[in-house]
Amino acid sequence: MRVLRFIITLSILASCSDTDFEIVIRNGTIVDGSGDKAFKSDIGIINDQIIKIGDLSQKTSKKTIDATNLFVSPGFIDSHTHAIRGIFDVPTAESSLLQGVTTLTDGNDGTSPYPIAAHYQKIENTKISPNWAVFVGQGTIREEVMGLENRDPTASELSKMELLVKEAMEDGALGISTGLFYVPGSFSSTSEVISLSKIAASYGGIYISHMREEAADVLKSVNETINIGIEAKIPVQITHHKIIGKDNWGLSYETLKLVDNAIEEGVKVSIDQYPYTASQTSIRALIPQWAQAGGRNGLLARIDDSKTRQLIVDEIIERILFDRGGGHPKNIFISKSSWNTSMEGKNLAELCIERNLEPSPYNAAIVVFEIIKGGGASAVYHAINSDDVDRIMQHPMTSIASDGPMTIFGVGSPHPRTYGTFARVLGRYVRDRNILSLEEAIRKMTSLPAHVLSISKRGLLREGYFADITIFDPETVIDKATFKDPHQYAVGINTVLVNGVIVVENGLHNGNRPGRVLRGPGYNL
Repeated sequence: MRVLRFIITLSILASCSDTDFEIVIRNGTIVDGSGDKAFKSDIGIINDQIIKIGDLSQKTSKKTIDATNLFVSPGFIDSHTHAIRGIFDVPTAESSLLQGVTTLTDGNDGTSPYPIAAHYQKIENTKISPNWAVFVGQGTIREEVMGLENRDPTASELSKMELLVKEAMEDGALGISTGLFYVPGSFSSTSEVISLSKIAASYGGIYISHMREEAADVLKSVNETINIGIEAKIPVQITHHKIIGKDNWGLSYETLKLVDNAIEEGVKVSIDQYPYTASQTSIRALIPQWAQAGGRNGLLARIDDSKTRQLIVDEIIERILFDRGGGHPKNIFISKSSWNTSMEGKNLAELCIERNLEPSPYNAAIVVFEIIKGGGASAVYHAINSDDVDRIMQHPMTSIASDGPMTIFGVGSPHPRTYGTFARVLGRYVRDRNILSLEEAIRKMTSLPAHVLSISKRGLLREGYFADITIFDPETVIDKATFKDPHQYAVGINTVLVNGVIVVENGLHNGNRPGRVLRGPGYNL
């Protein structure tokens, strides 16, 4: 070990034979990610590491970054994305890097690439700008073994799923994710999830969950998530925590109380959240899960059957009125439809009117059937209250995360969170509204997710840590993307480094792609 350290030291010294550092960031205000008060200092970087934090005014460097009047923080860690949808089309990941994000995680909501090792190799071969890590999706594993059947697994099927989770953790998954709201995760019992989570726990992984319900039954879902953590002896994260449906607004008081009580009892519980009052997911979120058994063919057969069709219509109406629909079809916007792009940016009420139908929940259900039969679509659902957003954001165990794909610029009508999440928090929730202090907001974007996800030597500005660094102007940083005009990059992020390489300079992406795969704690055990 001593020999290795000596070799590394010689390598570092050799790389800077003519200067003290490769890069020095001077005169910046350091927000180190710990939550502690900001302070003035310089940062010296060699290769991919932070070597020195202090007064470096007498030191030389190959490149100097003047951070006068700017804040310097660790690179932001987006702990919940769906960036696999687009990362191979946009490996430079501008929408993330231009809001200061240096690490992306995927495999959320129970759906992940598989197998993990092959996926990581593809990422490394592609060469992307940000760092990258994934969870193994419980839904993906279940579908691999059982298809989309609505039943409990046999003993042999459960054993096979456990083996696949074991292999995924050894390949470097961060942990296991569930999408218990989505098919096939919705068909899984709590005990099945516990069994698979125990495997992830044995490798030091985390359980991260899109819970079964985020509307009327949200309290039951939080309790289920906590119980999984207790029984599987695994840290748990309630992902993109929100309260859906006007009748349920304010329940965040109770959900956060459940989290606090669990933490007091020694359960490791955390949260992630995006700072918006609308969600985005498939249009199938309006379809009852039982109707989706057997996949697309099973759903289409039930829609074509007169008896089951009416049952599905009734549940769609219920979800429009009291769940994701926010009480009216006008609150549901089509964000992307590959088979009919003319729908993009229009809400279900508008689509009803285009078809000479009254914009009622019933007629909206008929339009949903049309969309499903045509090829599906993703949709934005306006059904969240801002007070719940504020309350959840202020909880000390809440990280900031986008829940967004890697959108191709100008394509579709995506949720603005893809472009704006982190800049939005810094601009609107810190500077404009004082919901969080700047230091606390940065902690929620950096050291907190790094700690929760067991990502080592990132998330803090510390000597010996990797040089993932974001430099921003606290007076101008802001999101520009809106629901009407989502394809707008954030502003105010001046410079971003990933693994000691400058990727964003003067607010523009320079094309560099130094990102690395960050494998989870079970890798090579």
